[in-house]
Amino acid sequence: MENQKKKSLKWLWVIIALIAVAAVGVWCGVNAKITEKNGVTNVSVFSLPALLTGLFVVTALGYLLGRITIKGVNLGTAGVFLVAILFGYLCTLIPSDLPVISALRLEAGKGNTTFYKSVIQNVGLVLFVGSVGFIAGPKFFRDLKKNFKTYILMGIVIILIGTALAVLFTFISPYGSDFWSGILSGALTTTPGYSAAQEAMFEKFGPNSDTYVTIGHAIAYPFGVVGVVLFVQLLPKFVKADMAYERGLLKPEILEERTQKQEKPLFVCDDFGFTPLALAIVCGLILGGIKIPLFNGINFSLGTTGGVLIMCLIFGHFGKIGKLSLQIPESTIKTLKELGLMLFLIGAGVDGGVSLVSAIGGDVGIVAWGFVGGALMTIIPMIIGFFLGKYLLKLPLLSNLGSITGGMTSTPALGTLISTAKTDDVAGAYASTYPIALVLIVISCNLLINLLM
Repeated sequence: MENQKKKSLKWLWVIIALIAVAAVGVWCGVNAKITEKNGVTNVSVFSLPALLTGLFVVTALGYLLGRITIKGVNLGTAGVFLVAILFGYLCTLIPSDLPVISALRLEAGKGNTTFYKSVIQNVGLVLFVGSVGFIAGPKFFRDLKKNFKTYILMGIVIILIGTALAVLFTFISPYGSDFWSGILSGALTTTPGYSAAQEAMFEKFGPNSDTYVTIGHAIAYPFGVVGVVLFVQLLPKFVKADMAYERGLLKPEILEERTQKQEKPLFVCDDFGFTPLALAIVCGLILGGIKIPLFNGINFSLGTTGGVLIMCLIFGHFGKIGKLSLQIPESTIKTLKELGLMLFLIGAGVDGGVSLVSAIGGDVGIVAWGFVGGALMTIIPMIIGFFLGKYLLKLPLLSNLGSITGGMTSTPALGTLISTAKTDDVAGAYASTYPIALVLIVISCNLLINLLM
């Protein structure tokens, strides 16, 4: 009788929740005010509940998809990315005059998409990258000093192979280097590379000349994310790796010295560690915004990802400024890492689904060329990088995979690798390889435009 009561109560809450969701949807549709001014969609505050509803629907369905396991392999948080792409695509199909759910309609480059891309994606990015920096910081500089040349070589080889493939496809396909620079940036999931290609097109040909860069990036990006995520899960199974043994090879040192040497307790701003994370992110955003002129009109900047990562590594390494504690509790940093990754994938996925539909315009040929070329630019550099790390550089498996995710500049894959390896220590190899890969991909995308267009 008691069990039946509990079951009835459970279904009652389910019905109440469904009614609440339906009520919110109707309320959003009736009250949303989306106006057009100079071709730009202005979203009123009344449409925000509809957009937030989309955010959390994608979250729930994405994690459910990510939990589906086939022969020990699942998408994990990357399931959120696939659902977000589908959500972005479906929302472009909603008629603009449909009164109930028109607030959910998304259009490329306009107000609704900006909510996901600029707000959700970038907040998620800084939270994830900042968390990774604080996790890797205590061991980063020790590992970098020990394996500096190794990580540089891995980054160089991965980016050069991807760039060589982009050059090859430029000559054998009917599409130009602007398209293939977009494919390259999408295959390696790098926003700075994408931005560099856009900037090069603008400087060379003027406004609105980056259409094919956008199309290429949109086509290659989804497989770029999922491909690396699956690679870091499948490879240990293919080589039948003993993960407990591989974790032992990382030889993490328990850094208790810093705590033991502190004669007086440090001042802690808040128990959750939000203050040091916020300070590090602000400093990282400033660092990432600095542009350094290189040559031939090419400018380099670390961007949001690189700047925040480096500053959080530094904050995490030192752990204090004078008497001010910069340490973040482990429970906080792990939660923020997962939250940040989830938000980043939702923003990138929704925007990718919208951009893909609006940019392609039914050209099947360009999709086929882009998908095949992008898949090869994702897969081949990883395979060659793995054999290079294993046989020439003698890297342990997890350090090898961490370095590959850094060379591929794949933030989602790092999250998956941490889950697969069941240790955060792989973040050190990612953080060591990432900067050199970032510099090279920015230069490569720029040179593809300037030398081959």
